[in-house]
Amino acid sequence: MSALSTLKKKWREETEFRNAYNELRPEFAIARQFIAARQRAGLSQAVVASRMGTTQSVVARLESGSRLPAMRSLQRYAEAIGCRVDVRLKPVTPAQARPRLGQ
Repeated sequence: MSALSTLKKKWREETEFRNAYNELRPEFAIARQFIAARQRAGLSQAVVASRMGTTQSVVARLESGSRLPAMRSLQRYAEAIGCRVDVRLKPVTPAQARPRLGQ
């Protein structure tokens, strides 16, 4: 086992780490979708950046999952890879629901 996998295993055992990781799930899910869609389109980050009129590092940040992208960035990325944005609100099960603000 590599040092990194050992460290990740240790971190996953810590409640604070698991909670922080779970808070970032939406960002990670979007990042995975970005990368998968770009790869299906057969495009490099550099090509997507050129089509968006930006730099490869901006595309890398969008795909990193470090934060949620602005809607305009999401639209520009989608257009650059030949996709369209489709935002949906889906009901969650009671187990998935978070407490509402003020409750």
